[in-house]
Amino acid sequence: MPQKKSTIKRLRQDKKINARNRAAKSRVATAVKKARAAGPEDQPAALKKAISEIDKAVKTGVIKKETASRKKSRLMKELSRAA
Repeated sequence: MPQKKSTIKRLRQDKKINARNRAAKSRVATAVKKARAAGPEDQPAALKKAISEIDKAVKTGVIKKETASRKKSRLMKELSRAA
């Protein structure tokens, strides 16, 4: 266990940040999964939600911009092929 106050605080911060980042990644994965599983009538709304979650993750620094671009591109390509 660390002894310095600053190290103890850093550990506390890291736990919070890690939990927040995991939750954001999970939201992205869930939204993408729902978009892929959505029926033809629900698909546009689910796609919009997934793209929104991906963009929020980029804004908060959870995933990188290029990764988000690739995810969105692949998702749209997959869904347009299925339609």
